[in-house]
Amino acid sequence: MDRSYTPSPPNSPSLHNDSCNIAPLTPSQSPGSERRSIRVPQFYVVVAIDFGTTSSGYAFSFCKDPEAIHMMRKWEGGDPGVANQKTPTSLLLTPEKTFHSFGFTARDFYHDLDPEEARDWLYFEKFKMKIHSTTDLTMKTELEAVNGKKVQALEVFAHALRFFKEHAVQELQDQCPSLDEKEAIRWVITVPAIWKQPAKQFMREAAYLAGLVSPENPEQLLIALEPEAASIYCRKLRLHQLIDLSSKSLFNGGFPTDRTRSIDSSFRQAREQLRRSRHSRTFLVETGMGELWSEMQAGDRYIVADCGGGTVDLTVHQIEQPQGTLKELYKASGGPYGSVGVDLAFEMMLCKIFSEDFIQTFKVKRPAAWVDLMIAFEARKRTAAPQRSNHLNISLPFSFIDFYRRYKGHNVETALRKSSVNFVKWSSQGMLRMSSEAMNELFQPTIQQIVQHIGDLMNKPEVKGIKYLFLVGGFAESPMLQNAVQTAFSEICRVIIPQDVGLTILKGAVLFGLDPTIVRVRRSPLTYGVGVLNKFVEGKHPQEKLLVKDGKNWCTDIFDKFVSVDQSVALGDIVQRSYCPARLGQRKIIINIYCSSTDDVVYITDPGVRKCGTINLDLPDISDAKTFRREIKASMQFGDTEIKVTAMDVKTSKTVRAAIDFLSN
Repeated sequence: MDRSYTPSPPNSPSLHNDSCNIAPLTPSQSPGSERRSIRVPQFYVVVAIDFGTTSSGYAFSFCKDPEAIHMMRKWEGGDPGVANQKTPTSLLLTPEKTFHSFGFTARDFYHDLDPEEARDWLYFEKFKMKIHSTTDLTMKTELEAVNGKKVQALEVFAHALRFFKEHAVQELQDQCPSLDEKEAIRWVITVPAIWKQPAKQFMREAAYLAGLVSPENPEQLLIALEPEAASIYCRKLRLHQLIDLSSKSLFNGGFPTDRTRSIDSSFRQAREQLRRSRHSRTFLVETGMGELWSEMQAGDRYIVADCGGGTVDLTVHQIEQPQGTLKELYKASGGPYGSVGVDLAFEMMLCKIFSEDFIQTFKVKRPAAWVDLMIAFEARKRTAAPQRSNHLNISLPFSFIDFYRRYKGHNVETALRKSSVNFVKWSSQGMLRMSSEAMNELFQPTIQQIVQHIGDLMNKPEVKGIKYLFLVGGFAESPMLQNAVQTAFSEICRVIIPQDVGLTILKGAVLFGLDPTIVRVRRSPLTYGVGVLNKFVEGKHPQEKLLVKDGKNWCTDIFDKFVSVDQSVALGDIVQRSYCPARLGQRKIIINIYCSSTDDVVYITDPGVRKCGTINLDLPDISDAKTFRREIKASMQFGDTEIKVTAMDVKTSKTVRAAIDFLSN
């Protein structure tokens, strides 16, 4: 396709269906046409919020002491025997839709409500998945509470983020009373790497609404990609902080070498003790690389499989020595294969035993008891292991047993006896008695999808020669998943799990906030571009694209590509285009952005191409704007975790207000 463009005349035609009122002034260039130096703003402290599907938490680090990561204060409430360094992602709103509580407090208060009263309260859990599964996400998207009532999703997320903000700021101000929360804190929020731009922007908008930062200071908030954060953290690991699941014995049988044994000062010893202490809320990381990393060669590649509650997110990184920066080798992939899948399998099993209509009615009529039942299942789910032979007991709430008898006219025991699900029996103590095979079956569909996805990724030519597979995220704590991944991949590469695997992303997000330039090259997940006019060429352009205006022949709908799918984009690389308004005196330019998952796009009307966002340019009013053609130079940056745009009025060299919006569709 001919890439030479003619500047459009002052009255250049707008495209049909108003998809774009611009004609390009400059030829297309590939990213990297100009490398922008990255200015690192100064902050006093970095606070990261790991916003998970099932549990969430925050951690922070002072920029002057980046080796120490402080985990949040212990939460009120919590489950016995579980180290509560995170809290359930559960939100409770009053019947008037005002904030009541979050986390363990929300869950326990809701559970203690009278069943009749509970119907009016709005309880939300595992709501992050909705943002992933909604194809047409907007600022108006709604979430449904357990009782069926709806609230705008943006408000629900803002309530949760505001809760973490207030907790973190209070803790920081207790330590340094003079802290100015408006300017001193850089905030980091984690999202799955497979999330699209609208979902990332949604999180940013929720953070603005929650008051974490102001929209005027967008650089004060970073969106971190979960597996990327885990990867950044894994660089710092020492040998005793790793569990190796590979068949090959690793690191001298797991014992430290002489190099690690020689602790040469009492200061080092004190730090070591702090580092090893399971009860300390301060976690120390290496100043440079961890021991595992220092054994890596330049070019060594590895996969991080982030297995969370909602999604499984895979990132492939290559290490760049000697600076130790990371380069993404293949675009992020994954899907909704998190541990929530096991919960859904359990629910389907209950539907099979007690009938779907009963389970759905019970969830609506006794919402707090349903939450109680799922908490009981969660506790047993965590103990499930492949070599376990004894049965697992799950206590049914009394209201379940009572409601079932009234609803069906016979008791729970009868239902189990008649059921075709023969590996679940009734225990005389009022419990479901599940065989280990039954629990195993609940895990299998989700685990098989994860193993299949990792296998498919490893078979791609760009990903050959993987040295390590890091298993991270809350679901990675499951012996069932560990065993399956070990069986499938330990002959191919070393399968490694960091200690405190559920906190890996949170710690890595803090490190990312301290140095956002650590991932130097990323891959574009999609092909992005805009629709423009071009000179019509007979025989090359289809007749239906011909537009005649003022005696000139134009071809409409041409896709002007900014960046291609899976293209390497480095930090600071920008794509520049110059545009001019269609009319003299025009004060605003709106440019539609189109995307596609393939690279062979010619027109914005091609199959698989969709409008995914808009660039808004606000033009300053200048006195002679009505007499000359204005040229606006737009610069787009694709190397960060979010796409950013800046613009300049060429004649005045003034910055033009530029915003990119992926939520207005």
